[in-house]
Amino acid sequence: MNELITELNDVLWGYLLVGVLIACGLWFTWRTRFVQFRMVGEMLRLLGDQVVTSHQQGHRHVSSFQAFAVSVATRVGTGNLAGVATAIAVGGPGAVFWMWMIALIGSATAFVESTLAQLFKRHHSDSFIGGPAYYIKKGLHKNWMAVLFAILITLTFGLSYNSIQANTICNAMQQAFGWSPLWVGLALATLALLIVFGGIHRIARVSSILVPLMAVGYFLLAVVIIVMNIGQMPHILRLIVESAFGLEQAVGGGLGATMMNGIKRGLFSNEAGEGSAPNVAATAAVSHPVKQGLIQALGVMTDTLFVCSCTAFIILISGLYQSPEMNGIVLTQSALQSEVGAIGPVFVAVAILLFAFSSIIGNYYYGEANIRFMTDNRWVLTIFRIFSGGVVVMFGALATLDLVWSLGDLCMAMLTACNLIAIVLLGRYAFRLLDDYRQQKRQGIKEPTFHRSQLPELAEELECWD
Repeated sequence: MNELITELNDVLWGYLLVGVLIACGLWFTWRTRFVQFRMVGEMLRLLGDQVVTSHQQGHRHVSSFQAFAVSVATRVGTGNLAGVATAIAVGGPGAVFWMWMIALIGSATAFVESTLAQLFKRHHSDSFIGGPAYYIKKGLHKNWMAVLFAILITLTFGLSYNSIQANTICNAMQQAFGWSPLWVGLALATLALLIVFGGIHRIARVSSILVPLMAVGYFLLAVVIIVMNIGQMPHILRLIVESAFGLEQAVGGGLGATMMNGIKRGLFSNEAGEGSAPNVAATAAVSHPVKQGLIQALGVMTDTLFVCSCTAFIILISGLYQSPEMNGIVLTQSALQSEVGAIGPVFVAVAILLFAFSSIIGNYYYGEANIRFMTDNRWVLTIFRIFSGGVVVMFGALATLDLVWSLGDLCMAMLTACNLIAIVLLGRYAFRLLDDYRQQKRQGIKEPTFHRSQLPELAEELECWD
């Protein structure tokens, strides 16, 4: 079973998605006139953007920062600690370079998909709702493709990815404390179910607390370790670049293995182009769709350029990535232990608990949003909640590392392909919205606004922009 999944992954990733992801990222970067570099200041300003009030009574809204926190909660998770370690162990130090590259160009892709999600969002009983399934149906008028995406993202995030998060938490706890994966899995499933049954508002509140706490703490520890080993950093950076281009033999093979593992693990971590973050980007109440596009572009760079780099530097400084018996979260824990002593595995265990658990509840919401797209049946949603927060978490706790990652890669490949087709075809609307936003800013308007009359050909499909 695992061998068949691995072969399918090699075909999809080796011959299709790597080139398509890079091509799309470069195209969107060019057409947005390098939005991810030129508008960083505006991205940071928008983190404090206030909720736009609605005339609908009883309508509770998600703020820009809460939407940012939920999306970062799913990005800043297992991929940052275990995923980076796996990429380096298999693809060598050069994989880090390709993770950086896919984040830099992929942030433009993230801008486009999240702007489109805001544009085509819908009113819902307790918040806005939207995502790729909605912009595929309303923008492309391809209902079959929208349903296909909804099924794929539900399988990928609500089920497959949650098994990866649970697997990593249990491995970290067993390594640090010797705790049985069975009991850790039961505790995780119970806590996850309590939160996911509270809906997007409870998920947003929990994420807005956990994400800043875990990201800042982990970043500060990494900075301390880097400063303690500052003399090694020129060598580490040279090693990353040389390995990235095959100038120095990578651990897992040549240039192809290095690129493929860097891009796969980079996409798993930052999710740019995967179609996941747009689901939560659509929930935010903002005055212009571009605002959430900018916020989510910032999320991609925050994830990879800061948090992933922290893990990569710690592992490369330790030198333990050359040990063939180490992989995944165990490699990260061992690398940290070599730098700060016995407290290292314990710190990583706590960090991965916060990182991965926040991802579990964020991943669940992506599935919920797309279940709601396909059906309003409350029993279907209840069954999904039980599977995503309970059954799948227990499966991940007890399954092998290779199996859960292979399943995750396969689901991610199919999901990303579907979303990239949609955003390439609809990207022109995101470009027009960005031009409008920039023009309003040049006119001195601090908070640009959008009305559906500005896109008359779509006016009937835009429900939330009166």
